[in-house]
Amino acid sequence: MASTHLHVNKTDNVVVTLKEYKEGEVLQFEDKEITIKEDIPSGHKIALDTIAQNENVIKFGFPIGSAKETIEAGSWVHTHNVKTNLEGTLDYSYNPKPSKVKKGTSERTFNGYVRENGEVGIRNEVWIINTVGCINKTCEIVAKMANEQFKDEKIDGVYHYSHLFGCSQLGDDLHNTQKILSNMVHHPNAAAILVLGLGCENNYIDVFKEVLGEYDERRVKFLEVQVAQDEIGEAMELMEELVDYAKTFERQPVPVSKLKVGLKCGGSDGFSGITGNPLLGSFSDKLISHGGSTILTETPELFGAEEMLMERAKDEETFTKIVDLVNDFKEYFIKHDQNVYENPSPGNKKGGITTLEEKSLGNVQKGGFAEVVDVLPYGDRMKEEGLTLLQGPGNDLVSVTALAASGAHIVLFTTGRGTPFGGPVPTVKISTNSDLYNKKKNWIDFNAGQLVEGKDKEELTDEFFEYIIKLASGELKTNNEKFGFKEISIFKDGVIL
Repeated sequence: MASTHLHVNKTDNVVVTLKEYKEGEVLQFEDKEITIKEDIPSGHKIALDTIAQNENVIKFGFPIGSAKETIEAGSWVHTHNVKTNLEGTLDYSYNPKPSKVKKGTSERTFNGYVRENGEVGIRNEVWIINTVGCINKTCEIVAKMANEQFKDEKIDGVYHYSHLFGCSQLGDDLHNTQKILSNMVHHPNAAAILVLGLGCENNYIDVFKEVLGEYDERRVKFLEVQVAQDEIGEAMELMEELVDYAKTFERQPVPVSKLKVGLKCGGSDGFSGITGNPLLGSFSDKLISHGGSTILTETPELFGAEEMLMERAKDEETFTKIVDLVNDFKEYFIKHDQNVYENPSPGNKKGGITTLEEKSLGNVQKGGFAEVVDVLPYGDRMKEEGLTLLQGPGNDLVSVTALAASGAHIVLFTTGRGTPFGGPVPTVKISTNSDLYNKKKNWIDFNAGQLVEGKDKEELTDEFFEYIIKLASGELKTNNEKFGFKEISIFKDGVIL
């Protein structure tokens, strides 16, 4: 008989439901029978023993909050009777622990595109990047015409990424927009790029070039549409040159150590920290052991679990960067008079996540057990091989864009509730439960829900690793690629003029 509940850690005083329980049912746990006090949805928590008021609720072997009132055995444990233990910024001590994962080398390869500067891409696309949101529609028209004209060429499509910014911005907001867009121009999944500017924006082409730095004139072309007599016609002439350049690249064997993968979760549920996120952590460890790199973001979803990453910092300087990453983002919340620890969304709560501690303890599992080699500000690019942390919000669109802009070839996205969204790079949707996988075949690419159905974690990790190798080699496409869900969103903090 299949199990109907899961005791995640032997020290936990709750179990996670694997089915919907009805009031009056009996839960058999070890040598005792527990009568269920009320209807409890699948993916949620049941108290194993009486939890006194202010006593910690334990899941994953850690406190996820404390009881607002006495919770009897068999009761539903959720937002109505549990509160967070977290508060403002904290002081931390450097207490390093050796990593369980060793960076290595490997003879494994995938078939990628080696660019002129030595960087490697996994797609051979042509991108249109606009310096300002005013010309989104112009870029959209050019992309549509180019895809029709060059559909039989040896490229993986022409894509435009609509955004709102580039003008009427000040300070960090403008700089963040410029960094994200310039990093996209440098992304090796794009064989060639057409940069379109309007001409009167803050981020006009000459200013954008200063942020962009060095570029290959064969690979990157520019057009200012206010100056052009016929911007659509001139853009199409430049597109023809760019497509001709992109066609010169062929797939060839590349060491898997060149692969960079972003780690993200969204629309989480009670199984996210049990199936999907641990699978990503296991994959991350495996890729790093082959010499590859992963990058983890969603800073607010480290709150309450940050010390698990701090103790794996490669040195004290990196530890200090993690401390600053966490406390600076808390200060961002405080500056806007927002509760630092009110994070789980209505969907997260409906899926079984009660507090930010619970969400964070599940979130950090995506980073596996490797040491943290670097910490990046929002909009920066990866520099080190191994596991990197990236500043960014929990918002799906913003954080996936930031991961892509950091240099990730692929983003792995676990979800318990589902979303069709995809970033500018292949965005692999991993369901945390089998019901979602079976329901949303056009959204979900891989099912981690098998882990609560008897599938061995190491076996599933190996399957997933081989799936990613095939994806990177162009043998497979993600659903976001098949159905055209390729978008970006840029972080905004300050005023708009």
